[in-house]
Amino acid sequence: MKLLLDENLSHRLVPGLQSAYPGSSQVALLGLSGAHDDRVWRCAREQGFVLVTKDDDFLDLAAHHGPPPVVIWLQLGNCSNAKVLSLLQDQRDVIERAVETGGVGVIELS
Repeated sequence: MKLLLDENLSHRLVPGLQSAYPGSSQVALLGLSGAHDDRVWRCAREQGFVLVTKDDDFLDLAAHHGPPPVVIWLQLGNCSNAKVLSLLQDQRDVIERAVETGGVGVIELS
């Protein structure tokens, strides 16, 4: 399982995610900086990513299209990269079960 971090999450998180989520990336690292949400959604779906965001922008796409991709919606407000990394690492089993079960469009983490 690999994560695609939205633009609102730092590309600096990517190296710290590799042990728990090998192959993870961030939109800017894939050349999608400033891309419309539909394009990011398609990229995540086509390349097998779970999409991680702090915005609610992708919730409408998840409701309209359904998974894949699964969207992880982080409800953290302004916080450090360390807190985001810790949450994603600590919740890996929960995320993996939800993704594998299927039918889950959005996972909300706080």
